[in-house]
Amino acid sequence: MLEALFDYIEASPSPYHAAAVAAERLRTAGLAEARRSDDWGELDLTAGFAVRDGGTVVAARAGARVDPDRLRFIVIGAHTDSPNLRLRPVPDADALGYQQLGVEIYGGVLLNSWLDRDLGLSGRIVVRDGTGDSPATVLWRCDRALMRVPQLAIHLDRDVNDGLKLDRQQHMTPVWGLGEPSADGFREFLAADLDVEPDAVLAWDVMAHDLTPPARLGRHGEMYAAARIDNLASCHAAIEALAGLEAVPANTAAVVVLFDHEEIGSDSATGAGSPILADALERIAHSLGGDREQYLRAVARSLCVSADGAHAVHPNYPERHEPAHVPVLNGGPVIKTNANVRYATDARTHARFAVACDAAGVPHQVYSHRGNLPCGSTIGPITASRLGMSVVDVGSPQLSMHSARELGGSDDPAMLTAALGVFLANG
Repeated sequence: MLEALFDYIEASPSPYHAAAVAAERLRTAGLAEARRSDDWGELDLTAGFAVRDGGTVVAARAGARVDPDRLRFIVIGAHTDSPNLRLRPVPDADALGYQQLGVEIYGGVLLNSWLDRDLGLSGRIVVRDGTGDSPATVLWRCDRALMRVPQLAIHLDRDVNDGLKLDRQQHMTPVWGLGEPSADGFREFLAADLDVEPDAVLAWDVMAHDLTPPARLGRHGEMYAAARIDNLASCHAAIEALAGLEAVPANTAAVVVLFDHEEIGSDSATGAGSPILADALERIAHSLGGDREQYLRAVARSLCVSADGAHAVHPNYPERHEPAHVPVLNGGPVIKTNANVRYATDARTHARFAVACDAAGVPHQVYSHRGNLPCGSTIGPITASRLGMSVVDVGSPQLSMHSARELGGSDDPAMLTAALGVFLANG
């Protein structure tokens, strides 16, 4: 399982790649490819289908027998995006003989973790195809060591070890060349790499990625280090759980949704704050013979797992955890709770996921955030409030969350996949 996760992370430097690779995995498992604009009434929901839109995927399979009056949805939600550095629309800049690329900070980045790393670029490019048709969108990645954000030498900042402070505008601009830059240097670079004319490159959504591959870590290989563990580990577990599902229970639609833009609040056309999941569930209900009333009743019977990274206790900072809630690496999936509903778990959904872990033969842990620290959130509360659906927030424990390179336990990916598989099969 760990090697398969490594392959997925390596193939997914951007959310657009993560969605494309996930959709391809589901196609190899027998799910049909579909689009949001298709008539879903013509789809074979027993075999299943997957829809990809940018960095978001919605996939579903239904039981062989479905009574619309008894329909329910079992949903796993995760997100494909990770904090990083994203190129500006006009990125080319120069300073003192260095060619630089302007970036914006995306999400809650641990800025220092991006210093002194060899960085590639990836994302999607919109190009004119020359035939007069609509512009084409292509996935693109360059795994060369293209750029770097060099840190200031300690000789020029003797107090740096007493507290590094980075300005997002001034200090995080990467260098990617020397000499006088061209006004359209990045566009020209893209055009050459894509084998098109520079004026055919119309726009881009491009971001930096760390070039260090995933690796086992530790004396016995009991840990692993990789970029984008948050939240590609959950995406991979969700897709594998759906792909490996032997049969969907009667009167059930098993759904996986991988959203984009969670790290910046989910308010986008393909984020959890959009109607994309609600629309998909209603269209699935309609394809199974249900009307609006039956769809709303189905939602009331349904359950969603919001799968995202969980905070493992840090051996150097134990005081940052609530003393009775200290998840550890390789301790199994973590059920996340918060009285102020920063996580959407309640006692009922907590119990249902704990039962799924027991049935899968894996341990589970519980996380409650320390009371004197602000708590992060997930797609869980957004899904609960948008749909009125019961939600449990879970995830694998990890360290270095939101770093350019994060740390997890080698046994945790398989345990999360097993728990999610049982959850889809039994609810």
